Amino acid sequence: MLPVERRQRILDILNENEFLELKTLKDTLQISMETLRRDIQQLVNDDLITKEYGGIRIKRSTNGESVIEQRLDLNIDKKNTIALKAIAEISDGDCIFLDSGSTTLQIAKYLDKLHNLTIITNSIPVMLQALNQGHTIISIGGKVRQSEHSITSFDFLFNFDQLNIDKAFICCSGISLEKGITDYNLDEVETRRKILSISNKAYLTADSSKINKIVTVKICDITDLDVLITDNDIDLQTMPQLSENISIL
Repeated sequence: MLPVERRQRILDILNENEFLELKTLKDTLQISMETLRRDIQQLVNDDLITKEYGGIRIKRSTNGESVIEQRLDLNIDKKNTIALKAIAEISDGDCIFLDSGSTTLQIAKYLDKLHNLTIITNSIPVMLQALNQGHTIISIGGKVRQSEHSITSFDFLFNFDQLNIDKAFICCSGISLEKGITDYNLDEVETRRKILSISNKAYLTADSSKINKIVTVKICDITDLDVLITDNDIDLQTMPQLSENISIL
């Protein structure tokens, strides 16, 4: 795993735990303490985490900046590549779902190039980004998840079955041929599963650092998705295996 991928993983894990002991993190990542300390120091230098006695904690800014905002500059070139590929898949008049995540937020920034969309989302940053683009925005009601500025929902809070989604753009934290598509938060996963079940076409938007990773909760199998939109740094040895199970852009 490359250093940038390890540091992203540390942020992802901290996103769910707020505070982690160094030993726990070392065991989870299966790396040496020396390597972990170097990664931690870089994240401290990047002003993303704080060191405390025995562990580390996600840094919160005074203006309430969220973890998703802290992640925006990580792999930004890859996310822009994915966003532009995703925009090419969307047509005027489409009803789309944009998941909560820093990659789908990049997609939202380009939606002003399109007309008359219906945008269904559980991401507050996506809503705000698309607010003045002239589209119809539908927010999934439910519980607000502060760290991601997202809304997680259940059937009794929102009647999903009334939605007719042409194209869903889903995020994840891990992609594995063996274990499928995975993420950390159960509430987010439940929402994604429901959205996938009612969408005509399902896109997974994930940069190449997520490939061959397995995290806490399974969203679905790779074969439950139609298209993987990723960046151009995907491992060529992985590509043939993935492409047997899913179309790749």
